[in-house]
Amino acid sequence: MPIREATAAPNTEVLLVEDDAALSDYLASSLRSQGFKVCTAHDRASAMLILSGPAAPALVLLDLGLPPHPSTMREGLAVLQETLRMTPDTKILVLTGQDEDAAAHEALRLGAFDFLNKPVTVEAVLQALRRAQLFSREDARMARAGETRLSITARVDEGPKEAGAQAEEQLIRRSFAQAGFNVAETARQLGIAREHVYYYLNKYGIRRPD
Repeated sequence: MPIREATAAPNTEVLLVEDDAALSDYLASSLRSQGFKVCTAHDRASAMLILSGPAAPALVLLDLGLPPHPSTMREGLAVLQETLRMTPDTKILVLTGQDEDAAAHEALRLGAFDFLNKPVTVEAVLQALRRAQLFSREDARMARAGETRLSITARVDEGPKEAGAQAEEQLIRRSFAQAGFNVAETARQLGIAREHVYYYLNKYGIRRPD
């Protein structure tokens, strides 16, 4: 999957993943009226089809309660994890009507950008999306300057080695994605030999998206 080119313009493409058809239509219409380009999905399969495509949106508004297990967070969290493995720069805003504390904890632990509890107003969604746009622009600016921002969640009792491994994996994943999944370009950006890039890709099971 080609990497999205980093530009100074705000990302206006949003994927809305919501199985409630009425709510999906309402939110999509409201966001489009504010200048966002919205595509929709209703379950994990349809969401990942869009997110693994060549023009994957950089912003995702994700309901955690998706079929076939809408009463749990299982499917939504799977979308969250799979998306960030493919494109670490994606900003995912989580929506849920379930246990607020548990959902917020788990979603943010796994890398969600923001958390919104249902029922949610359109204004709250717009504010969250605009924050995500700002962070996305800053990430792109940092990438052009040869910098990247890592975020890891590690247990303190596992010690610094585990935290270091998470940071290493995230750096490789992010650099590989930003290089358009090109090994030579990844090696150039990281200042290491291509053989070392292959070693890290194999170590962490990182693959080029189909």
